[in-house]
Amino acid sequence: MSENGFVMMVYQIHRLRESARQQFRWAPHIAGVSIVKSRDYEPASTIEAASPYAAWLILREGEEALQIGDVLESPAGDLRIFKYIGFEEARWFVADAPPTEGAAFPRGDTLCSVGGRVRTGDRDVPDALPGAIEVA
Repeated sequence: MSENGFVMMVYQIHRLRESARQQFRWAPHIAGVSIVKSRDYEPASTIEAASPYAAWLILREGEEALQIGDVLESPAGDLRIFKYIGFEEARWFVADAPPTEGAAFPRGDTLCSVGGRVRTGDRDVPDALPGAIEVA
């Protein structure tokens, strides 16, 4: 806790790569959580501050000033992205895992083609893949 009674956190600064900065600057503002890709960022220094806005105030006059698109990461892993309107919530992009062979469908049903029809669990549906190999 600081002398003024605020809880101080150490934020990790992630700098948006210059190659992605221009695209970010010209993109329309979208309300809500921003999804950011780690490949577009470079880890930089840390800053001890009571909030993202306090970090911005500390850094704004120096050479390490936050720029539009930079991200602050709290010790808990929460991300805040610096936009023209202030800081907004962000999350790292996480790619979906590719489906594995023999994976089950969301209901747990498996899919197989039998006699020109597709069978999912206890239901038959028309075969969506004409010319597919059929299992008799």
